[in-house]
Amino acid sequence: MKKLIKFLTGRLFITCIFLLIQFLILFLVFYYLSNQIQYYYIGTIVASAILVITIANDDSNPSFKIAWIIPMLIFPLFGAPLYLIFSRSQVNYRINRRLKNYNEIVTKYLPIQNDVLDELWFEDPSIAKQFKYISQASFSPVYKNTLTQYFAFGQDFYVKAIEELEKAEKFIFLEYFIIDFGEMWSTILNILKRKSAQGVEIRLMYDDLGTIQLLPKDYPKKLASYGIKTTIFNRFHASLDAFLNYRDHRKILVIDGHVGFTGGLNLADEYINKVQRFGVWKDTAVMLKGEAVAKLTETFLQLWHFSNNEHFNEYINYVSTKKFPSDGYVQPFSDGPADGKLTGKLGYMGIINNAKRYVHITTPYLILDNEMITALTLAAESGVDVKIITPHIPDKKIVFALTRANYKPLLRAGVKIYEYLPGFIHAKMIVADDEIAIVGTANFDFRSFYLHFENGVMMYKSSCVAAVENDFSKTLLESMQMDFVNSRNKNPFYRFGQMLLKIFSPLL
Repeated sequence: MKKLIKFLTGRLFITCIFLLIQFLILFLVFYYLSNQIQYYYIGTIVASAILVITIANDDSNPSFKIAWIIPMLIFPLFGAPLYLIFSRSQVNYRINRRLKNYNEIVTKYLPIQNDVLDELWFEDPSIAKQFKYISQASFSPVYKNTLTQYFAFGQDFYVKAIEELEKAEKFIFLEYFIIDFGEMWSTILNILKRKSAQGVEIRLMYDDLGTIQLLPKDYPKKLASYGIKTTIFNRFHASLDAFLNYRDHRKILVIDGHVGFTGGLNLADEYINKVQRFGVWKDTAVMLKGEAVAKLTETFLQLWHFSNNEHFNEYINYVSTKKFPSDGYVQPFSDGPADGKLTGKLGYMGIINNAKRYVHITTPYLILDNEMITALTLAAESGVDVKIITPHIPDKKIVFALTRANYKPLLRAGVKIYEYLPGFIHAKMIVADDEIAIVGTANFDFRSFYLHFENGVMMYKSSCVAAVENDFSKTLLESMQMDFVNSRNKNPFYRFGQMLLKIFSPLL
């Protein structure tokens, strides 16, 4: 009862109620106009027909086209106006321009090893072109002079992160989608408070929707009393604004400019298995030490200054000059809806399309568009061993139903799909041919590929690549292989619901 009362009086519920009221008002206005004004009805029919033709001929993903065309044809009185209000696949021009301006400012100071990409072209052109694409799409240089370390579980990351935080001397940057009270955050916060008192600069950024039910609205004021600069990304307001869809899903921890962490982990106790909500929580992370950390720093600062509408020209103060030995080729990268690129999605597809022997993937959600399904099925039908691990215990039942709805075309093509039996696998990784891997924050779904701000690290001939594949093999032993029988729900209403969800999945 206490949880129910807390939910009903919480900011998320109240905000959603106000959003729902606004939706109802819009529908009532549209309905009234259609009944009272003859030309409105005719106008919306004509507008819907024009929009359907326009959508069918634009350059957007076919899945988005279908998701909008169907409601527009069935409900033309409502479909056309709603499309005009909410259809933006990118942030508007003003926001886009601001983000690009901040990016241009901070990237000027990125250390660039121009000879590294040239070296890759001589070593393996098929690999080099994948790094080249990400380098151009998100201005992400390729680095050597960087050590890498992989963590197969959140608790392993937690121990190392605490160790490195204790060494901080100049600054600590943290950017996370979710932060929740508990042992993990309490321990980290105590270190941040102590370090701030010692003169270390602390900056913390978290997503409002990710933490809306977890942290108080005025939490930044409390953190400020400890000397911790805090910003909340994209506050969740009760206004029908398409920008509400764009969330900061990144996970970044940077210490003194030469130590950086990223991966699927947020700062909450389920990620380190101190509490178990959905069985064992399987998540992963990587640590970088060296020049490549500069890109993580740049990624953090770009969104920080965008969120605070600040001018910035001191990035050089946050670039470390410490030297570290090389551990293969390392390319941290960022992705977001502002640049018109699909860096995360096409980075994954590049590895899938170029795989020669195998490509192995872990993802908590498998909600795919036609291009990704084509890439995976083509690889499998070409003789590449394609394996995907998803959760067996879901955190969101609707998303789990949608994930399973995507199994059929993949299984038919020979893709092997497994579900992690001990609990929920939250790791977002891809590894191929014992050579190349990406560990990051992007799920295999529409939100990560098209709507969220994400980040990741691509590694080639790094020790992390072997560690990722070794971890995948161990995880596979704890997973159940799926087939048409055990992935298919016999309830016809459930299957029909899956079909509907699949159609509208780009809009969910």
